Amino acid sequence: QEQLVESGGGSVQAGGSLRLSCAASGYRYSSYCMGWFRQTPGKERVGVASIDSYNNIRYADSVKGRFTISQDNAKNTLYLQMNSLKPEDTGMYYCAADPNLAACYYKDYGWFGYWGRGTQVTVSS
Repeated sequence: QEQLVESGGGSVQAGGSLRLSCAASGYRYSSYCMGWFRQTPGKERVGVASIDSYNNIRYADSVKGRFTISQDNAKNTLYLQMNSLKPEDTGMYYCAADPNLAACYYKDYGWFGYWGRGTQVTVSS
Protein backbone atom coordinates (compact mmCIF):
# COMPACT_ATOMS: atom_id res chain seq x y z
CA GLN A 1 0.00 0.00 0.00
CA GLU A 2 1.44 3.35 -1.03
CA GLN A 3 1.56 6.08 1.61
CA LEU A 4 1.82 9.81 0.96
CA VAL A 5 3.02 12.35 3.53
CA GLU A 6 2.75 16.06 2.74
CA SER A 7 4.59 19.06 4.15
CA GLY A 8 5.47 22.66 3.32
CA GLY A 9 2.16 24.46 3.70
CA GLY A 10 1.84 27.75 5.52
CA SER A 11 0.63 31.35 5.40
CA VAL A 12 2.10 33.93 3.04
CA GLN A 13 1.20 37.29 1.58
CA ALA A 14 0.17 37.70 -2.03
CA GLY A 15 3.20 37.51 -4.30
CA GLY A 16 5.07 35.18 -1.97
CA SER A 17 6.24 31.62 -2.52
CA LEU A 18 5.88 28.19 -0.94
CA ARG A 19 7.25 24.76 -1.79
CA LEU A 20 5.12 21.74 -1.00
CA SER A 21 6.60 18.26 -0.63
CA CYS A 22 5.00 14.83 -0.79
CA ALA A 23 7.04 11.86 0.38
CA ALA A 24 5.89 8.55 -1.07
CA SER A 25 6.54 5.12 0.42
CA GLY A 26 5.47 1.58 -0.32
CA TYR A 27 5.44 -0.28 -3.61
CA ARG A 28 6.56 1.84 -6.55
CA TYR A 29 4.94 1.06 -9.88
CA SER A 30 7.01 1.45 -13.03
CA SER A 31 4.17 3.50 -14.50
CA TYR A 32 2.28 5.99 -12.36
CA CYS A 33 0.70 9.39 -12.08
CA MET A 34 1.10 11.82 -9.20
CA GLY A 35 -0.70 15.10 -8.76
CA TRP A 36 -1.63 18.00 -6.53
CA PHE A 37 -5.21 18.99 -5.78
CA ARG A 38 -6.67 21.98 -3.99
CA GLN A 39 -9.91 22.17 -2.03
CA THR A 40 -11.65 24.95 -0.10
CA PRO A 41 -14.70 24.56 2.16
CA GLY A 42 -17.88 24.15 0.14
CA LYS A 43 -16.03 23.66 -3.15
CA GLU A 44 -14.98 20.62 -5.13
CA ARG A 45 -11.46 19.25 -5.13
CA VAL A 46 -9.73 20.50 -8.29
CA GLY A 47 -6.55 19.40 -9.99
CA VAL A 48 -3.63 21.82 -9.86
CA ALA A 49 -0.79 19.92 -11.53
CA SER A 50 0.25 16.38 -12.38
CA ILE A 51 3.35 14.48 -13.45
CA ASP A 52 3.75 10.88 -14.54
CA SER A 53 6.53 8.31 -14.60
CA TYR A 54 7.60 9.56 -18.03
CA ASN A 55 7.86 13.16 -16.77
CA ASN A 56 4.84 14.36 -18.71
CA ILE A 57 3.53 17.43 -16.92
CA ARG A 58 0.15 19.15 -16.95
CA TYR A 59 -1.05 22.29 -15.17
CA ALA A 60 -4.36 23.91 -14.51
CA ASP A 61 -4.69 27.10 -16.53
CA SER A 62 -4.93 29.16 -13.36
CA VAL A 63 -1.40 28.23 -12.22
CA LYS A 64 0.52 28.08 -15.51
CA GLY A 65 3.66 30.19 -15.34
CA ARG A 66 3.53 30.37 -11.54
CA PHE A 67 3.65 26.78 -10.25
CA THR A 68 6.17 24.06 -11.05
CA ILE A 69 5.66 20.36 -10.33
CA SER A 70 8.68 18.08 -10.12
CA GLN A 71 9.80 14.76 -8.69
CA ASP A 72 13.00 13.45 -7.13
CA ASN A 73 13.18 9.72 -7.82
CA ALA A 74 16.10 9.15 -5.43
CA LYS A 75 14.07 10.59 -2.56
CA ASN A 76 10.68 9.31 -3.75
CA THR A 77 9.39 12.84 -3.27
CA LEU A 78 6.98 15.00 -5.26
CA TYR A 79 7.24 18.80 -5.13
CA LEU A 80 5.09 21.76 -6.00
CA GLN A 81 6.93 25.08 -6.20
CA MET A 82 4.38 27.87 -5.93
CA ASN A 83 5.47 31.38 -6.89
CA SER A 84 3.57 34.66 -7.25
CA LEU A 85 0.86 33.32 -4.98
CA LYS A 86 -2.61 34.83 -5.14
CA PRO A 87 -5.43 34.79 -2.57
CA GLU A 88 -7.39 32.46 -4.85
CA ASP A 89 -4.62 29.87 -4.42
CA THR A 90 -5.71 29.47 -0.79
CA GLY A 91 -6.90 26.00 0.16
CA MET A 92 -6.00 22.57 1.42
CA TYR A 93 -3.50 20.98 -0.93
CA TYR A 94 -3.56 17.21 -1.33
CA CYS A 95 -0.98 14.94 -2.87
CA ALA A 96 -2.42 12.04 -4.86
CA ALA A 97 -1.08 9.04 -6.76
CA ASP A 98 -2.32 6.17 -8.91
CA PRO A 99 -0.66 3.48 -11.05
CA ASN A 100 -3.10 4.30 -13.87
CA LEU A 101 -1.52 6.87 -16.20
CA ALA A 102 -4.98 8.01 -17.25
CA ALA A 103 -5.21 9.95 -14.00
CA CYS A 104 -2.66 12.43 -15.34
CA TYR A 105 -4.70 13.08 -18.47
CA TYR A 106 -8.10 13.57 -16.89
CA LYS A 107 -6.92 15.15 -13.58
CA ASP A 108 -10.18 14.33 -11.85
CA TYR A 109 -9.95 13.36 -8.18
CA GLY A 110 -11.91 10.19 -8.88
CA TRP A 111 -9.01 8.71 -10.85
CA PHE A 112 -6.59 8.72 -7.90
CA GLY A 113 -6.53 5.86 -5.43
CA TYR A 114 -3.93 7.11 -2.96
CA TRP A 115 -4.11 10.39 -1.06
CA GLY A 116 -2.18 12.33 1.52
CA ARG A 117 -3.91 14.04 4.42
CA GLY A 118 -3.41 17.54 3.03
CA THR A 119 -1.41 20.64 3.91
CA GLN A 120 -2.99 24.07 4.32
CA VAL A 121 -1.93 27.00 2.15
CA THR A 122 -3.24 30.46 3.03
CA VAL A 123 -2.46 33.52 0.89
CA SER A 124 -3.34 36.93 2.33
CA SER A 125 -4.28 39.85 0.09
